[in-house]
Amino acid sequence: MDSIKIDTQAQNELQDSFASLLQKLAKAREAIDDPALKPPPATARNLAEGYRYLSGYTFAAYERAFAEDVDFPYFRRAIQTINKSTWDNSDNLYLSAAIDGEASYRIRCQAADFRHWQGQAQQKKSAPWYVIFTAITHYTGDSGELAELTPVTTNNGGSLDGTQLKIDDNGSFEILLAPEKPQDYQGNFICTKTAHEGKDQVCNYIICRELFANWETEQSLDINIVRLDKVGEPQPPLSVNQVKANLARVGELVDAQMRFWNDFFATILDGYGDSPLKTSVAFPGPNQLNQPAPPTAQVGAAQATNIYSGGMYALAEDEALIIEQTIPVTPNYTGINLNNIWGESFDYANYQSSLNNVQAAVDSDGKVRYVIAHQDPGIQNWLDTTGHYTGMLSQRWAYTDAPNELPSLNVTKVKVTHIDQYLPKDTQRVSSDKRKALIEMRQAHVQRRFRQY
Repeated sequence: MDSIKIDTQAQNELQDSFASLLQKLAKAREAIDDPALKPPPATARNLAEGYRYLSGYTFAAYERAFAEDVDFPYFRRAIQTINKSTWDNSDNLYLSAAIDGEASYRIRCQAADFRHWQGQAQQKKSAPWYVIFTAITHYTGDSGELAELTPVTTNNGGSLDGTQLKIDDNGSFEILLAPEKPQDYQGNFICTKTAHEGKDQVCNYIICRELFANWETEQSLDINIVRLDKVGEPQPPLSVNQVKANLARVGELVDAQMRFWNDFFATILDGYGDSPLKTSVAFPGPNQLNQPAPPTAQVGAAQATNIYSGGMYALAEDEALIIEQTIPVTPNYTGINLNNIWGESFDYANYQSSLNNVQAAVDSDGKVRYVIAHQDPGIQNWLDTTGHYTGMLSQRWAYTDAPNELPSLNVTKVKVTHIDQYLPKDTQRVSSDKRKALIEMRQAHVQRRFRQY
């Protein structure tokens, strides 16, 4: 084996790089319990979830650093059950692929029955309830600084949702990604350049959001992406310098994301009520909610078709929060879910901590009412706090075209024993056996949505 040469220089450089990574992760860990970095209160549960949160960011950063190749991209799960963050939507499968906004890419998809995207009745074994592809300039939080939340930095590029896609009868479709649409091209197209005040911005990622409403029957897309000028070429072997750069990026991503989202919650959302900066998306106070509004650069590269509302709940054991929604224009999708202050959605597989437009009951007066409480009140539209006395609430309504009238909300804190006084007499109820069956269905769906095989 004379051809094998031990490279002590490479060995030493990689050892040093790995040691540097561990130092950066230790620095990122400070965001869990250093008051200067604005973490949640250091209760036992918040700390336990904080370490899970850090581990999830480390998991995601490794994949991003070692597999985000703009020449040989693939769609990865940007958020899954082991790395929840950024107040994720419980109905969503977030997929992300790194791209070069100056190059051209082809996405190929195969969907199950998709006729509900076109306004027809949903069939069994169907495609997700709602699907949207969006080019974005960057991952919110990668800089670690709130200053990135400006249109000069944070923007969405082109976007297509299921209502706009041209799809073959068998459910197959393609999307071309490029900085400019080719002349006479008639297919699905997403522009990977955007502009603000006349200045071009290149998109560095393509995001696919698959939103599931009927958790019993909807099936994920089969999805593939290639860079058109690299099809059939081999990916170059990994080099020592590339690994050194990747290890450095892992630590930088984890540290930046941990610090950014702590600051985002405390400053932009004013989650603790003491922010020096009063933004348009700041929370109004405990047990109150923002009225629904479109996303802005202040919330990062959010889903372009969404209307958002959020806020904090703070409930004693004997208290509940009733949220009454009036929705004058029917959206493509609605969803509501609870999150901890780290920005992790609650365990929506084993608890009913989220509901969407298929799962939630509509009252006889056309309004939708949700009840947040620590114990099951036997109401269909109950949201389980999973034992968190304080948490965050996020709501979404998806519209392909901006509606002429937005949803509106009314929020009331009540004693648990008084819940029925604030609900219609015909409010839909759920028995304990039915609730158990609903949880069993949720468990099966989440395993299917995030399967690793």
